[in-house]
Amino acid sequence: MKSIATINFKGGVGKTTITWLLAKYAAEIQNKKVLVIDTDAQMSLTLAVQLEEETGAMLSDYEKWEKQHREKKKTLLNALEKYDDMESGHFDFRIDSDFIYPMSQNLHFVPSTEELYWLEMEVFDKLKVKDFARALLGKIEHSKTYNYDYVFFDSPPNFTALSFSVLSCASLILIPINPDVFASRGVSLMADGLQMRVEPWPNPKIGVFMNKAKMRSGRLTRESAGYWDDTKAVCSQKLQQGMRITPYEAFIPDRVDIKRAIPRSNFPREFERDFAVLWNSVANTWG
Repeated sequence: MKSIATINFKGGVGKTTITWLLAKYAAEIQNKKVLVIDTDAQMSLTLAVQLEEETGAMLSDYEKWEKQHREKKKTLLNALEKYDDMESGHFDFRIDSDFIYPMSQNLHFVPSTEELYWLEMEVFDKLKVKDFARALLGKIEHSKTYNYDYVFFDSPPNFTALSFSVLSCASLILIPINPDVFASRGVSLMADGLQMRVEPWPNPKIGVFMNKAKMRSGRLTRESAGYWDDTKAVCSQKLQQGMRITPYEAFIPDRVDIKRAIPRSNFPREFERDFAVLWNSVANTWG
């Protein structure tokens, strides 16, 4: 089971949209068993996936499940609290249908909760919580009910106790960038920040790609290509410093329809070619 965390410290880069559609592509087009976990307190993904495509109303089945999810204390925060309070090394949190919601046969989901906003005000032992995500993945992997090929984490744009834990166990960190002046500088800042804050540095694999790419006749515009070249130069520099960072030649075009595709029941086939390139880059990370 591979774990993939998507992160960017800059808001508005399309992190959440890309995470969901890439997971949906893997589940629907590649026939992989996929779990998506929303760890972002902004709940953008959680709010988007529970809506009906046509009416914009909350999915009735999800609404019933979400109520039970909270009443039985099976939220992501409940799991973190159980881990923080555990004694004798026993993580007493059962992985079941009250924790994981089936969006489809191959695509399952764990929502975020607004209580995560106050996570940093709670008393958590940072070093203890560091291994929470790894322990949670272990329980999921060894459960009798669930068997996933990939677990995607939609990470918040800042370091919290939870994101610290996720980034410490991820086997791949995805960094989406936009074609702007922040692209190369942002990658440098994020790489340095990850190395400095996630200690001891686990040296995971890092993949960088461009979202909201400006295209003309199937190619990057001159301006977007310039930003991409600058980004690749930063990746090359970090690679020489010992980071396992790779710039993916994958460009998701700047299209309003991509963001609107989150509530859709099926993967938007008009973007299949674009996501196929990104998915192949991700899958080839492990050879």
